[in-house]
Amino acid sequence: MAQNRVDYLTATQERILARIRQAILDDGDAPTVAELAAHVGLAASTVHYQLRELESKGAISRTPGRPRGIRLT
Repeated sequence: MAQNRVDYLTATQERILARIRQAILDDGDAPTVAELAAHVGLAASTVHYQLRELESKGAISRTPGRPRGIRLT
């Protein structure tokens, strides 16, 4: 049986994913790493790490070189 995304995301990853989703709904575009960090109260380096984890888990895709290049999958 396939594992649901919610089953294996950490609480921090869920918070980041929820913020990305809300920013896309509100602004029509994904937030930057700096915006995510400020909103969820984490260091930018931690957000970078969590984005890599979210991408490896298939929750998001990213476009290299684009600050707002985060897409939900």
